[in-house]
Amino acid sequence: MSKVLFNNKNAVFFSSLKASVDDYFKQRNLRKTGNWLLYTKTLTLIPAAVAIYIVLLFVSMPLILTIVLGGALGFLMACIGFNVMHDANHGSYSSKKWVNSTLGLSINALGGNNFIWKQKHNIIHHTYTNVDGVDDDIAKSPFIRMCRTQVWKPMHKIQHLYTPLLYSISSLIWILFQDFEKYFKRKVNNSPLGKMSGNDHFVFWFSKLMYVLFYIALPVLLMGWQGWLVFFLSMHIGLGFVLAIVFQLAHVVEETEFEVAGIHETKMIENEWAVHQVKTTANFSPGNKIVSWFAGGLNYQIEHHLFPRISHVHYPALSKIVEEKCKAFNLPYNSIPTMGRAVYSHFRFIRELGQKA
Repeated sequence: MSKVLFNNKNAVFFSSLKASVDDYFKQRNLRKTGNWLLYTKTLTLIPAAVAIYIVLLFVSMPLILTIVLGGALGFLMACIGFNVMHDANHGSYSSKKWVNSTLGLSINALGGNNFIWKQKHNIIHHTYTNVDGVDDDIAKSPFIRMCRTQVWKPMHKIQHLYTPLLYSISSLIWILFQDFEKYFKRKVNNSPLGKMSGNDHFVFWFSKLMYVLFYIALPVLLMGWQGWLVFFLSMHIGLGFVLAIVFQLAHVVEETEFEVAGIHETKMIENEWAVHQVKTTANFSPGNKIVSWFAGGLNYQIEHHLFPRISHVHYPALSKIVEEKCKAFNLPYNSIPTMGRAVYSHFRFIRELGQKA
């Protein structure tokens, strides 16, 4: 495993930024966790997903409607992940630990595992963002080349054409293969997986069994295997593509920077951690309230990476503070004005990386 170090000796940028953000909450007497805006989304998204699931199982319908509702269910599941699970597993949904722990398990209801996700996302991705060889989110080789330091393969010439297809099955790969690979190998990319308690092992296997029961066995019994297959694939296309595209727009675009770490070496990054986060992250469509509502504030990814323990409902206001501090410290503030332009930037970058190095 590589060892990555940040030059945090003079972390002036983050100290100044944190003081301004703390003042913002103190002056307005606000909690940094979620509020009624987040709770309203929770009470909208989860019942809507459950309702569509029940309709799909118990109401006979034309094939096209099964496809549409299956895709809609997958989309809502992704939104539950962005809004509820994400804040909860970062400890920012509520000031009460038990609420965060309970709602953090919503990822298990989607088919994943909260223990592995927190290791992969909270610890590795949020610390070593866009560091090739460590950050599992950009470790898609040999299928997708996501930065210039990754090995080029001839098939990458057309990766901009087949990448959307891989994104569409990404949740299937994650739930049915990658979780088990990390569990048995005890590794996330090149980083060791933390020690799991007996309860963590139980939750892993119990939730995977519940996934088989609720997403495979019960639908096959009630819908028949053909109806189930249409529902299952439609759901995962909606879930996988939305998850993949939202996360990739925040880091794998033309505007962001990358680092590389060898497997058995110490890598010194000259920037302080917070400066590294700013340079490797991008916001997209920040002024679009609809995108912000469904994406759980992940379109304010810079603010999220700097303050992951602050709920996303505060990010629009904090973005003004962060942008001003970046200007004051002569740092880039990567903000792509629309989602369409962010998608274009991502796929143009993927296409560029597909050319022979």
